[in-house]
Amino acid sequence: MGADDKISNKAEQLKGKAKKGIGEATGDEDLRAEGRADESSGRMKEAGERVKDAAKNVKKAFKD
Repeated sequence: MGADDKISNKAEQLKGKAKKGIGEATGDEDLRAEGRADESSGRMKEAGERVKDAAKNVKKAFKD
């Protein structure tokens, strides 16, 4: 996983956590839900990057 992707995914997760916290504090369910969605999206992207890295490692192992 590239450093840029890793930073971007973590930033999305943190943005979501902040939105969720603000939504909880203010009672804004829409903002809270948006925050949960941002957190989930960041985690899914991170998982996708891990799968890509694992596939590259498997491919590299078979080449050697």
